Amino acid sequence: MLKKLTRAPAVLVAAALLLTGCNGQNDAGGAAGDDPVSGGTMRMLQNADFSYLDPARGWDGGVNAFYRLVYRGLTMQAAGDAEDPNAIVPDLAESLGTASEDGLTWTYTLKDGLKFDNGDPITSAELEFGISRAWDPEIGIGSPWLRNTIEAPADYAGPYQSGDHPGIETPDEKTIVFHLIAPFPEFDSVLAQPNAVPFPVGSGAGDEFINDIIASGPYTLETYTPGSLIKLVRNEHWDPDTDDVRKAYPDAWEFEIGLDGATIDERLMAGQGADANAISGRVQPATLARLQAPDLAERVETADAYCTTYMGMNTTKAPFDKVEVRQAMNYAIDRASLQTASGGSQLADPATTITPPSVNGHKDFDLYPSEGNAGDPEKALELLASVGLQDGFSFTLDIRSQPTMQAQAESIQQALAKINVEVELNVIDTSTYYETIGTPSQQSDAAITGWCPDWASSASTMVPPLVDGRLITDKGNNNLAQIDDPGINARIDEIKAMTDLDAANVEWGEFDEEVMALAPMAPLLWEKGVFLPGENVANYIPNTSMTDLTIIGLKDPSAG
Repeated sequence: MLKKLTRAPAVLVAAALLLTGCNGQNDAGGAAGDDPVSGGTMRMLQNADFSYLDPARGWDGGVNAFYRLVYRGLTMQAAGDAEDPNAIVPDLAESLGTASEDGLTWTYTLKDGLKFDNGDPITSAELEFGISRAWDPEIGIGSPWLRNTIEAPADYAGPYQSGDHPGIETPDEKTIVFHLIAPFPEFDSVLAQPNAVPFPVGSGAGDEFINDIIASGPYTLETYTPGSLIKLVRNEHWDPDTDDVRKAYPDAWEFEIGLDGATIDERLMAGQGADANAISGRVQPATLARLQAPDLAERVETADAYCTTYMGMNTTKAPFDKVEVRQAMNYAIDRASLQTASGGSQLADPATTITPPSVNGHKDFDLYPSEGNAGDPEKALELLASVGLQDGFSFTLDIRSQPTMQAQAESIQQALAKINVEVELNVIDTSTYYETIGTPSQQSDAAITGWCPDWASSASTMVPPLVDGRLITDKGNNNLAQIDDPGINARIDEIKAMTDLDAANVEWGEFDEEVMALAPMAPLLWEKGVFLPGENVANYIPNTSMTDLTIIGLKDPSAG
């Protein structure tokens, strides 16, 4: 059980950077400082395919960035180059929502002239339908925020099985009204989630959107070869006059998939032909030293860490059902070795809390200290001996099929071997990884993954989704520990009820420490990012979770 705090909340010291699941801070560089010109084809080089083209299913940083190119919602996160890139702003709606006095009803009015890529109008009916897909038991495995905030009967199973959503009203074509389970002052942020988007009524059943989409954003799908290529072209029915965020400079986007990380880096460094128009994810650790060359250094962009890489431990499986064992893992892990395995101090810092320092609401603490962050095997062995496990045990660790994560897993193997714990690695393809570990019946004893806050207005989206026992689901589960502690659940409700968001953020920092006393996870790293865009790329502002693709363009669209 968690302790309940009785002291008055302290005054919040503002964090150096307010962050969301889609924004970070970068050093000004050539790509971020040049003005894009309309036209040309932007290219993305990437290792793995997106999890899903269907936003009701997908929900991770990479695919969320893709969704911004092809889908629109009532609200969205501001542009990556905005004065406050963490703000929530209107998108399809004329303004942010209007809440009733009791906070249980939110009303939005749609803009005029909204259309899908086939020319059909987007009205409140299409929004109600698209949003209600989040309740479908098979499809709705993406962001849980709609289901967690909008009122619906327990047996409501989405539009295909249950029909219209009983918690959403559409009194006319331009008005949509949401009835909430409980007051939630951050509801505008909920509607900025990737699955809160419109679709034509009746579309998208079963696997219809596995290989195709119906776009509402500036681009639509021309080609999709799973695991190989995605090509987007302009949606001729997107009206930029209705869109204050997306600039959509390129005429087309091409995503080249299935490339080895080292190959991507080599191509970007060489910058030959169309690769001058390319971007990618973070560079490989082995590439860092070569980026010091003058012709490359001027292209380098960096982004701060605001996500936490952690090892979640399944508390429903022995021996992780014992808090002493979970605490022992936190003591034993060598975070200095993990930092080295992840590229050194340029790319990662050891993590001791769930909420990163750059996120509003972070509290600085370390409940499991060790000299030089190298681990404390003796303390870990004491804890294991206290529950009769001094001879150790073995467990299976789920990891993604990526070199850095495998190196991290090997570091954990070596550290835990010092306390007689054997770690077997279960390597899962990246494209299916999140679905697998998010399905309790398929996850193993533990998993390495990461978590970023979904919006910046509070820290309410950082720790709670990972430990709220009431949110454990058969699919799309984010509580990998499967911990269902009444004290945790009560504290979440207590802090969420606070109307002073600054004071609430102080309590979220305390809550982080309370959760870590129970150790359902082991924070590992705060991973920063180094990026190398092509020489012809402009207005590229990278992020360690989700880069805003909608503002990127080319300096010379005729090149490449």
